[in-house]
Amino acid sequence: MDRRLTDAQLQRLVAEVQRLSDRHQSELGTQDVQDILQQLDLSPEFLDDALVQLKRQDALVVQQRRRRRLMAGVVGVVALGLASWLWLGSRQQQQLAQVVAQGDRITLSQDDGGNLSQVTPQAGGSELVYRITLADAPVGEQLALSCRWSDPSGQVVHQNQYRTQTITTPVWPTYCRYTVGPESPKGNWTVEAFLGDRQLSDATFTVD
Repeated sequence: MDRRLTDAQLQRLVAEVQRLSDRHQSELGTQDVQDILQQLDLSPEFLDDALVQLKRQDALVVQQRRRRRLMAGVVGVVALGLASWLWLGSRQQQQLAQVVAQGDRITLSQDDGGNLSQVTPQAGGSELVYRITLADAPVGEQLALSCRWSDPSGQVVHQNQYRTQTITTPVWPTYCRYTVGPESPKGNWTVEAFLGDRQLSDATFTVD
C-alpha cells in the first residue's frame, strides 16, 4: 500500500517513532527487573505483589488528585455563594437605611383626610388608624414593620407586627390599627412606627 506523506507529516512521524523508541528503552522487562533484584539480594518471588501494590499506589494518587480538584471546586462554589449572599445582604441593608417616613397622621377607621389629635372613645370602642407614607421604599420588596401604642404612663399596651404588600412605587402608604375604649386610660397617648429596630415616625393623641 502506497503511503505518501508530506514533509510536515514525515517530521511528526519521525518524532513519534523517536518518542516510542525512547520510552521502550527506558522501560525494563520482567527479566531485567528480576536480574536487578537478584543483584540487590532480593527475592524475585515478591515481584508480582510489588507490581500490584505499585498500581494501587498510582491509582490512589490519581484518586487523591481528583478529590482535591473536586474539593477545590466545592470550596469555590461555596465561596462564591457566600460572597453573593453577603453582597445581597449589604445591598438590602443599604436599601432599608434609605427608607424614611415623609408623612404620618392618625384617623378613625373611616378616613376623612384629616389628622386626629383628640379621641372620645365610643361605647363599643373607637378604632384608630396610624397612616404612614414611606419614601424611598424598595420597589419589588416587602417591608417588615411594627407599631407600638403607649398609654399616658408610657406602658406599651399594644403592638402591631406586619409585612407590607409588595411595594410598587418608591412612595408607599401603609398603616397600623388599635382600638381605644371607654376603659382606656385618659391622657396623652403615643404611637410609634418601626422598620426593624429603627424608628420611622411617631405621633401623639389625647384620649378624653
